[in-house]
Amino acid sequence: MPDTIINNIFSVTPQSFHLVADKVYRFQLENNVVFREWSNLFSDQLTVNSEQSTHSTTANCSLFTAHCFLPISFFKTNKIVSTEFNPEAIFESSGTSQTINSQHLVKDISLYTKSFFEAFKLFYGDIKEWCIIGLLPSYLERNNSSLTMMADELIKASNNPDSGFYLYNFDKLEKILLKQEAAQQKTLLLGVTFALLDFAEQHTLKLTHTTVMETGGMKGRRKELTRAEVHAIICHGFGVTKVHSEYGMTELLSQAYSLGDGRFICPPWMKVLVRDEDDPLTIRETGRGVLNVIDLANLYSCSFIATDDVGIVYEDGSFEVWGRLDNSDIRGCSLLVV
Repeated sequence: MPDTIINNIFSVTPQSFHLVADKVYRFQLENNVVFREWSNLFSDQLTVNSEQSTHSTTANCSLFTAHCFLPISFFKTNKIVSTEFNPEAIFESSGTSQTINSQHLVKDISLYTKSFFEAFKLFYGDIKEWCIIGLLPSYLERNNSSLTMMADELIKASNNPDSGFYLYNFDKLEKILLKQEAAQQKTLLLGVTFALLDFAEQHTLKLTHTTVMETGGMKGRRKELTRAEVHAIICHGFGVTKVHSEYGMTELLSQAYSLGDGRFICPPWMKVLVRDEDDPLTIRETGRGVLNVIDLANLYSCSFIATDDVGIVYEDGSFEVWGRLDNSDIRGCSLLVV
């Protein structure tokens, strides 16, 4: 069954999304103990047919019911896996010394690489046409970062000699960016928010062939700012009219992207819903509230995640992130508090 599902994940259409998602849900309900126990707490419709299999189920998930979504905090305290396996990679959130970090055990790393390569192609075109520059100092300073792995793979796939990580050497980074500008080379400057702000305040540039993308993450390095304030500083420093953004997290294998208007767009195999903050059992396709994510690429973990991010989902499926629920831990890849 998993191979059949995998073949459908990255070819899914809006019309087939619910069908594929339902197959993923059933597979995870049968093979993910934590997810099944969580679902059992909420659904009296969930039945286990022991004659077929110890963990088989006849449950049906509408994808708009609370028991379909696992609280993201469970990744801090539980082993969230669908089937038992030796992981090819273990991604870990950053957090702080006062928080417990999430761990994401990845059975098949090719699902992650295919997810971000296909998404890059969808939103930005052929990776080989780009120079990829990673300004991710805090992530490079620790192990097991999914963002660092993604950036590293994009850098290698671009096959541009100037693609790479540039850490805190802003003078060298400025020279590289100016070199790419002179060559009219499409360049992606992918940076953690505090590092982009530091660079923008120390070097004033006029970039016309460079796309600046912030990944979120202040982590106590600077005073918390709203997204609008962050983008205004970056636009002024780099001479760009808009800043792109990535919405991703340790617990997922897919990312959504904002192309500069503050609205994130999901790839076809990812969908964001909204739950009522006052009535978390109410799940809707659109509206304001706390965001729930369906990530079909998360096949061997959990594809149905109830996040701590607050925002709005629009009729076309795009969404904005306004901040985090009160009392939720600060997370390395989450966006700015508003």
